[in-house]
Amino acid sequence: MSFSILKRLPLFSPPFVNVMASSSFYCGVQSKRFLVLAQQLRHYKPPPCSWDDNEERIIEEAAGKFVSQVGFQESVTRVAQNPEKFRSKRAAVLICLFEGDAGDLRVILTKRSSRLSTHSGEVSLPGGKADEGDNDDGDTATREAKEEIGLDPSLVNIITVLEPFLSKHLLRVVPVIGVLNDRKAFKPTPNPAEVDAVFDAPLEMFIKDENRSAEEREWMGEKYLLHFFNYEIENKRYLIWGLTAGILIRAASVVYQRPPAFLEQSPKFKFPGLVDK
Repeated sequence: MSFSILKRLPLFSPPFVNVMASSSFYCGVQSKRFLVLAQQLRHYKPPPCSWDDNEERIIEEAAGKFVSQVGFQESVTRVAQNPEKFRSKRAAVLICLFEGDAGDLRVILTKRSSRLSTHSGEVSLPGGKADEGDNDDGDTATREAKEEIGLDPSLVNIITVLEPFLSKHLLRVVPVIGVLNDRKAFKPTPNPAEVDAVFDAPLEMFIKDENRSAEEREWMGEKYLLHFFNYEIENKRYLIWGLTAGILIRAASVVYQRPPAFLEQSPKFKFPGLVDK
């Protein structure tokens, strides 16, 4: 029973590249379930949408770039823009997975502090903006997770990264998938300035049509769906939506290798030229 979920996780097929792999990495994965999962996910290759500044500038000048809005991956939406007007800041969030008591894959989530000026009280993944000292997106995600909820980076094995998402505030957010290699060693210590609560939810929930609702929204004449997931744990109710829901839908689709059981309806609108306004 403890390995039932792996039967629903088919191996990835080529072409994929080895994103992160080493013998020491696999030694750190204590559960056989996560060993198999790590071996699968390390071959995941996100759609090409990230370049260094020079390459990015050339591509943006030559043609519209694929980015997204309000919590959709960059590869979804074509953007026609002036590259001088749009230089988004980078951030990373940690999709930290562990094996639950029922043998399911679960992801660690937070409820943002009600005292924050933006997105107060909303559910989010641990993470934040990149610092100059960060070597990569994995460093950003784990550093922020430690600051927010006291998660020691040494307890997390980074497996892969997904394609970036773009928030409604024009922040490029890179989802980083990691495995919690010692669940008992993690004792959440929320930073009260940033986090009100730490909880976990089943990852598979985000590709099921249960406890989900959607609202049709319109922006610049184009319609898209905004997804909401209602979740209750330990007599507390949480609403997971927007950017966080979009990232988790994508993560669950990659992990379980099947599309969600509902229509996503991604936006197809073009980005305005003067995005600084």
